[in-house]
Amino acid sequence: MDSLNKGSFIFSNQTSEQDFELMTRALDASISGVIITDNQQPDNPIIYCNAAFERITGYKRKEIIGHNCRFLQKEDRSQKEREILRNAVADGKSCVVEMRNYQKNGTLFWNELYMSPIKDAEGNVCYFIGVQNDVTRRKNIEQELKQHQDQMERKIEERTKSLRESEDYLASIVATVRESLVVLNPGFNVLSVNDHFIKTFKVSREETENKLLYELGNGQWDIPALKELLENILPTNNPVEEFEVEHDFPHIGKKLMLLNAHRIELEGQFKDRILIAIEDITDRREIERRKDDFLSIASHELKTPLTTIKGYVQVMNRLLPENASEKFKTVLQKTGIYITRLNNLISELLDVSRIQTGNIELHKEPFDFDKMVAEAVENIQSVTKTHTIILKGSTGITYVGDESHIVQVINNLLSNAIKYSPEEHQINVYLSRVSDFVKVSVTDTGMGISHEDQNKIFDRFFRVGEIQQRFPGMGIGLYICSEIIKNHGGTIWVESEKGQGSNFSFTLPLN
Repeated sequence: MDSLNKGSFIFSNQTSEQDFELMTRALDASISGVIITDNQQPDNPIIYCNAAFERITGYKRKEIIGHNCRFLQKEDRSQKEREILRNAVADGKSCVVEMRNYQKNGTLFWNELYMSPIKDAEGNVCYFIGVQNDVTRRKNIEQELKQHQDQMERKIEERTKSLRESEDYLASIVATVRESLVVLNPGFNVLSVNDHFIKTFKVSREETENKLLYELGNGQWDIPALKELLENILPTNNPVEEFEVEHDFPHIGKKLMLLNAHRIELEGQFKDRILIAIEDITDRREIERRKDDFLSIASHELKTPLTTIKGYVQVMNRLLPENASEKFKTVLQKTGIYITRLNNLISELLDVSRIQTGNIELHKEPFDFDKMVAEAVENIQSVTKTHTIILKGSTGITYVGDESHIVQVINNLLSNAIKYSPEEHQINVYLSRVSDFVKVSVTDTGMGISHEDQNKIFDRFFRVGEIQQRFPGMGIGLYICSEIIKNHGGTIWVESEKGQGSNFSFTLPLN
């Protein structure tokens, strides 16, 4: 009997695993996007998505997990359907909506969303499942059918007339664009180039137009990277933006070019033509390299004398006479504080230099993630008298990564939260495990960041205009945080409303 029960258990367990694997494959084979959100965690984060959801939205799984579904609406937040979704989540009910969403590259698509709650045995809503379909084509057809046939014909006539009248005007614009423009046919023969191309690459129209691109200048344009772009990448990924090509031209020297390529998918006269915009970034990249070299050299040169000064200040503190005046003690204390600030600034510049040269080193070791976050919070709290930092949640995992670098990220996010919320007095830190990721969020109720600035907040040396006027800094802290998280295979982002605070979050993969 015992043997029979044991065998039944093994069979049942194997059957369950097979059923789960079959279900997962079925979901990934579905043409509908499927997500699951965790209603038990703050902000209802996404904990599962299938392959169709990635394909429809253009985001990778690591960029999806941990986010609230609203990130798909980007700045388009005035849709009434958002209120319907919020009410359905609050009431634990199902709903069906059609709303405007945006792919990672900014492309609009209409989403038909079916959302239903998943409840436990006591009737509590634990999760929500959402099934979405891209109904953009149907919406476009519906909109087109609403327009009267006469209006359509009139618009076509007006547009045709406008295009004819503006042909010379458009041609003059192309001629004056400060980028080299090339038009190719499907066989990669050059149909036309603008004046900037002629001037930059020192060729004539006679030896360029109606010639195979690869044969220009006695084979100077027979560039492997360019062939890869045109023959392999562009046919499957249209358009291609900011594709770097470096080539040593015999007559004009080495050039670093940034290419944007677009295949025109029209019928008729302009079918399958290819447009290439070429930006010469040789000089710009050299300036950036010299700037990085200067930062590296300056930081290293400043580090040595600063360390010596710091040592002298420490000696002065130890040898301070008992009868020293309070004014002298205050000056010495402030000197130590400013030396520490300067030392931290130089350390950040050195980090930027290492990142730019690819020399950032990660020393990955297993460590208690929850303990690391708690200690980081405790250290910041010990030197902060104006704010209270509240830590909630846990992961219960041992993470393999560079502990000191991740602590640097948490310290920077906490310091920024305190710095940019001078009128508020509470910072919230939430720690959680979301699917096979660990997630950390730092939330303040301070100044907030505009949607326009959120797209640049992690760029090197970027600072928001009004913040730059009120608070000192160089705008490299968040850039360093972003690079550290990226080097761990994770994602960092910000959600914020102007005047309503900010929520900085990052996820790190557990695998």
